[in-house]
Amino acid sequence: MTQAAFALEESGNRHLTVELASDAATLQAAQALRYQVFGQECGAQLHSTEPGLDQDHYDLHCEHLIVRDHRSGQVVATTRILDSSRAGAAGGFYSESEFQLVGLADLRGDIMEIGRTCVHADYRNGATISVLWSGLAQLMNERQYGYLMGCASIDMNDGGIQAHAIMQRLRGRYLNRDYLNAIPRLPLPERTLPDNVTAQLPPLLKAYMRLGAKVCGEPCWDPEFNCADVFILLRREQLCPRYARHFKAS
Repeated sequence: MTQAAFALEESGNRHLTVELASDAATLQAAQALRYQVFGQECGAQLHSTEPGLDQDHYDLHCEHLIVRDHRSGQVVATTRILDSSRAGAAGGFYSESEFQLVGLADLRGDIMEIGRTCVHADYRNGATISVLWSGLAQLMNERQYGYLMGCASIDMNDGGIQAHAIMQRLRGRYLNRDYLNAIPRLPLPERTLPDNVTAQLPPLLKAYMRLGAKVCGEPCWDPEFNCADVFILLRREQLCPRYARHFKAS
């Protein structure tokens, strides 16, 4: 992907474009959005040195993909990318801080880890997520990454009821440890589920599952973000055919 933004014709929102952050101002706009979503909305305990920004040491080693509304110039969605070539300098993948990833060294093909994914409250719709995923798709295609991996978060404000209910739903259809076994460093506290609970998958987790991703183990509890993180792995070869044209070279 070039540094220039490109429009996603299929999104229906021609004012939204996706690009890799190429300057400090764009990166700070992404970090400010992360602070707004994670810090202010979700109540995460962030440890940035700059007020109003969500920063950590991984940011220095990551590329940052952003969706911009060109009517206002505002950054409305972002995710950061850490691949195999940069993970060593970062001290490992971010996911390794939450999970023991058994089998990671045996995966054949370069890995693309995404994280800190968030969307502005006014843009939380399918079109915005589609634009963001299309940018990721182009990167996977251009660079021929063999795998996409990362964590999808589930809010724990209900004490973990939804996290346990969602995992109960995921185990039957999406749990697969054939390629990688993600062992949480801090497992979820045990919780008895009410009989009438209904599992509501968060939009990002739902998007992963639709693409063909698999859950590689039980979730990890992240007290600082007050969430349960589910580790997912997407292999290019197992991508849902409906989305394959985005991720595979023609």
